[in-house]
Amino acid sequence: MKAVGLRDFNAASERQRMHLLFEVCSSTIWARRVLAGAPFRDVDALYDRAERVLAELPDAEIDAALDGHPRIGAKADNPSSAQEQARVADADAAVKAELAAKNREYEDRFGYVYLVCASGRSAEELLAILTDRLGNDPDTERRVMRSELAKINRLRLERLMSEPT
Repeated sequence: MKAVGLRDFNAASERQRMHLLFEVCSSTIWARRVLAGAPFRDVDALYDRAERVLAELPDAEIDAALDGHPRIGAKADNPSSAQEQARVADADAAVKAELAAKNREYEDRFGYVYLVCASGRSAEELLAILTDRLGNDPDTERRVMRSELAKINRLRLERLMSEPT
């Protein structure tokens, strides 16, 4: 995802802005509802709207948002995920294998992909978080997952809103 800055974001066509927001979060409903608040007077207005819209999304739409996130440790299918999971690539084979096994266990238990804000975290750290979260009940885990999605969206929006170089 390239940085565009707020001025260029506000000046872009609706289609271009939709595309940029969809790179942040793969929920079209989220992107449309965030975009309904444009143009944004400042980045904080955009961040606030994005967080409010996410908090109000029904579970089915949160599940659609999760479709844009590969498993932790799996080959990333988009540049943002690849950047966020960069430190996982350096992990040894045993840690990667355990991550893969626990990812499957998580998906079997909760019915969706293990989502965590992975930026700057090692594979070992992400594995420890995953192991801990496997002990959550489904309602608690759903809240934790939504919180992690909000962190990821915020990080991606901040990258998008940084001034282009």
